[in-house]
Amino acid sequence: MKDLDVWHTQIIEEIIEPDLPIIDPHHHLWPTGAPYEIEQLWSDTESGHNIIGTVFVECGSKYRSDGPVALRPVGESEYVKAQAETSKRLAAKGKPPILGMVSHADLTLGSSVKEVLEAHAEVAGELVRGIRHATAFYPDPPAVDRYTGRISELMLSADFRDGFAQLALANLTFDAWLVHTQIRELIDLAQAFSDTIIVFDHFGGPLGIGPYADKQSEIYPQWKADVAELARCPNVVAKLGGLAMTINGWGWDKREIPASSDELVMAHRDYYLHTIDCFGPDRCMFESNFPMDKLSVSYNVLWNGFKKIAKEFSETEKAALFSGTAKRVYRL
Repeated sequence: MKDLDVWHTQIIEEIIEPDLPIIDPHHHLWPTGAPYEIEQLWSDTESGHNIIGTVFVECGSKYRSDGPVALRPVGESEYVKAQAETSKRLAAKGKPPILGMVSHADLTLGSSVKEVLEAHAEVAGELVRGIRHATAFYPDPPAVDRYTGRISELMLSADFRDGFAQLALANLTFDAWLVHTQIRELIDLAQAFSDTIIVFDHFGGPLGIGPYADKQSEIYPQWKADVAELARCPNVVAKLGGLAMTINGWGWDKREIPASSDELVMAHRDYYLHTIDCFGPDRCMFESNFPMDKLSVSYNVLWNGFKKIAKEFSETEKAALFSGTAKRVYRL
């Protein structure tokens, strides 16, 4: 496996708008395998952009190894709380604090998921801002563990919705990780629960692998229509990022020399601008999705790409896209 940090040194760009305050509302942390903890996150955020805070999003880290199965994800909140405390104690320029987290709970537990939500709050307090129960499903999953074994039409099931109903009662948002064939299911969910803020992760996961390999142009028109309809749900906001993952099929991860920000903008700009056009800057937030997108692009290049995409927006609109929406939605 290639050393990503060495690979990325082949493309180092001058930072665009280095003083623009940024809250990165979507990154992960884990201590095992190839660790990505606060030190590794900071090695990326120190690349020159003005990252003033971050939000951790669940990824199956440090689950409890015993006790009730439903409560095992609470171990992740305990782990991230400790990482957040370290980040706040040692925060400095280029070393932003973790300001919030999105934890995991199995919403198919129905109303009894309330116990899990309370347990997350007990160990991590107000740091817990939302819940993500990944629903991404497709019949031809890639060889990646986190994309296998999920349930078709999960967002439409009664048990899932009984659990989902607990989120608004607990003042928690819902991060929606799905794939592009499921956006209409999310529309149905958003319409049924208009009192719950739903965060639309990673453009709804437009696939570019398996049966969808090299079919981005075929998929785009339906994706575009579905996103426009989803945006009519006022309780939904959009995260702008996660499009450089390997499952999106652009092949950036396979290149000998990494992509530049200009190349990323050329390939991805239409997705970004369409989503911003539909939702408006006040309901959109740029995200890194690191280290998942690090397989394709460096932190330095990724945020330069975002700034190039946003160059025609006003200062007020850019403030929303780069920090304001995240601050409001996650109550940071």
